[in-house]
Amino acid sequence: MIRNVLGSVVALVGAAAAVQSPFHSWYDDRLGRDYRIQDLFDGISQVSSSVMGSILLPFLFAALVTLVGIVFRSRWVVALAGLIVIGFTVLWMVRQGQAANGLTVDGGGSGLRWGVAQALAGGVLLLLGALLMSGRQRAARTRRTAEPFPVPPDDRPDTWPPTQEPGPAAQTSPGPEPEADPYTGPGRHRASPAQDENTRGYPAQDEDTAPYPVQDGDGHPAPGQQHDRDRYHPPHP
Repeated sequence: MIRNVLGSVVALVGAAAAVQSPFHSWYDDRLGRDYRIQDLFDGISQVSSSVMGSILLPFLFAALVTLVGIVFRSRWVVALAGLIVIGFTVLWMVRQGQAANGLTVDGGGSGLRWGVAQALAGGVLLLLGALLMSGRQRAARTRRTAEPFPVPPDDRPDTWPPTQEPGPAAQTSPGPEPEADPYTGPGRHRASPAQDENTRGYPAQDEDTAPYPVQDGDGHPAPGQQHDRDRYHPPHP
């Protein structure tokens, strides 16, 4: 993060120096904005140029490329802007040397002037800013390594509501209620197995085992009833 900010500041300073350089003298007190763009390819002439048709135009384009590189944190785009500034400056120096039969630096005001040095310095600052920037990929990699390790998901089953701990409340809780007997016919009230063992051989109290009436109209036992009574109450010897 700090490297990106520092590199962006240096690149902006370089782009500003490159854009300002055509407004200074480049050779023999001639301003850089007086040189036409086509003079860089056809040869230097004495014809003056407009501001937007001069060597200022490629420097403005380089400044725009620098802003794009800073916004997207791309060091390669910023470096491209620096190469554009240095490339056009060197191309002008070649054409000017051909027109003047060589380049000279004279303290009396002739030869190369301050504008050329400022343009070259702006291109170098753009390249230096690109080197200082960490770039987008390295910043993203640093952010990923700074993040803590992910916590593994909890695969344990959800036990809500929580189970009741054994205690007084759990020990005194009543048990399940007995199911009601849906049968209401004869013989519904049966004795337990122990009672069945004691009363084996005797009919239940509410169970009617007689297939016909116990007595007839005269009060005598019905036929076959005596036989059933003797079966349950055997005679004593």
